[in-house]
Amino acid sequence: MSATCCNANCTASKPIPPSYRRALWIALVVNLAMFGVEMVAGWGAGSASLLADAVDFFGDAANYGLSLFVLSMSLAARARTAMLKGVSMGAYGLYVLAQATWNGVHGVVPEALAMGIVGTVALVANVGVAVLLYAYRDGDANMRSVWLCSRNDAIGNLAILLAALGVFGTGSAWPDLGVATLMAVLGLFGATQVIRQARMELRSDNPRTSAAAIHP
Repeated sequence: MSATCCNANCTASKPIPPSYRRALWIALVVNLAMFGVEMVAGWGAGSASLLADAVDFFGDAANYGLSLFVLSMSLAARARTAMLKGVSMGAYGLYVLAQATWNGVHGVVPEALAMGIVGTVALVANVGVAVLLYAYRDGDANMRSVWLCSRNDAIGNLAILLAALGVFGTGSAWPDLGVATLMAVLGLFGATQVIRQARMELRSDNPRTSAAAIHP
């Protein structure tokens, strides 16, 4: 939240700019397209980090769709949606940890070249989305969750490129597994931030709701 806002209710009175809605539509289309690309590439290359990123792209597309659905709703409705997205971010983090563990136990070594090429394409896509959403990073919990998703994705793609170099240089799966673990930690950390802010906004909205019930 911006320090200049008196409380979470201030955000509710601010109209949602049309540019934010357009940015969300663009982000939705980009993430759906990259989900398909990385699912195919991840399974083909045997890369835990690419598969993790593919699931993340799908989760982000769902999040952008939810964000578009609740844009015109109350702050409380947007906060509840942000809470749901925070839980989904946490579930994503746990999934990635499980996938990395499975690959480590079974000794799956990914294809470094495929990781590098797809990781570069994904990085370009995520940086573009992050730039579109950067101006809205200090909005309500719903806007913040969208920004955190795009930021974490760009960081994750940089890490995938480093993992591709590590796999190429060592012939080992450990760089890929390490990046997958990092992405899981980012997802879990982002989830806690979003859930915390959403809970604060829901608490701040309760007194106003109670007052409306007493004085219709």
